[in-house]
Amino acid sequence: MEMAALIILVLIILFTARKLLKKKAIAPVVIPAGLKEILATQVPFFQQLSPLQQKQFEERMLLFLTQIKITGINTTVADIDRIYIAASAIIPVFNFEGWEYFNLHEILLYPDSFNDEYRQQGGGRNILGMVGSGAMNHVMILSQYELRQAFTNPLAKENTAIHEFVHLVDKTDGEIDGVPESLVDKKYIIPWLQLMHSEINRIKENESDINPYGATNEAEFFAVVSEYFFERPHLFAEKHPELFQLLEKIFRKNK
Repeated sequence: MEMAALIILVLIILFTARKLLKKKAIAPVVIPAGLKEILATQVPFFQQLSPLQQKQFEERMLLFLTQIKITGINTTVADIDRIYIAASAIIPVFNFEGWEYFNLHEILLYPDSFNDEYRQQGGGRNILGMVGSGAMNHVMILSQYELRQAFTNPLAKENTAIHEFVHLVDKTDGEIDGVPESLVDKKYIIPWLQLMHSEINRIKENESDINPYGATNEAEFFAVVSEYFFERPHLFAEKHPELFQLLEKIFRKNK
C-alpha cells in the first residue's frame, strides 16, 4: 500500500509540474506601446472598471502576453494587435480570479479571412476566426483586419476575438456546446437552454437583431450573444433583458 501511495504521489507531482511548464512564460513582460491610451479610448469594458480593477485588467493582459505566443502569418503583429488580443482574452474571464487559458498555446494572426483549410487565397475564404482542433489543437487563428475593426467601430455588436475566446471558455467542460457547465450554476442550465432555443428560432424567423450566425448551433449562439453582451451591454440589456440577466450570471459581471 505504501508503494502504491508513493507512485500516486509521484504521478500527481509530475502532472502538476507538466501543467505548470506548459504555461511558463514564453516571453518577458513587455508593455505594448500605447497600452493605457488604447484601453481608455477603445475598450468600453475597460472604461467601466474602477481604477483598481483597471490596474488588475492591465496586469492580467500582460501576464497573458507572456504566456501565449502570437505569430503573424503573412503579416506583422503590431503592438496594437497584442493589446486587442489580450483585452479580448481577459474580458470574458475578468471576474474569474486566477483564470488561465490552459487550452491555448499560440495565436496565429492572418491578414484577413481564410477558408476551412487555413488558406488565405482562393475561394471559400469566409472564416474570420477559429479555435483549432486535431493537429491545430491549442491554436487559435484570427483575422487581423477583423480584430482591428471590432475595436475601432464603436457601434459594432460583433468582436471576432472575444467570440473565439468564449469558445475556449465554453470548452473548459470538455466540449464546445454552448453550455459552459463549469461556470454556470446547474439551476440556470435549463432556463439557458430554453431561452437559447427560443432566440435561435427568432433569429431564423428574422425577428431578432442578433447576428444570424448565432442560429448555426448552440455553441455559435453562446459565442455570438457573448460578443453582443460585452460590446454593446446597454443595447443588449434593452433588447434582450432575459438573455442579459442569464449572461450576467454566467460571467458574474456584477460579482
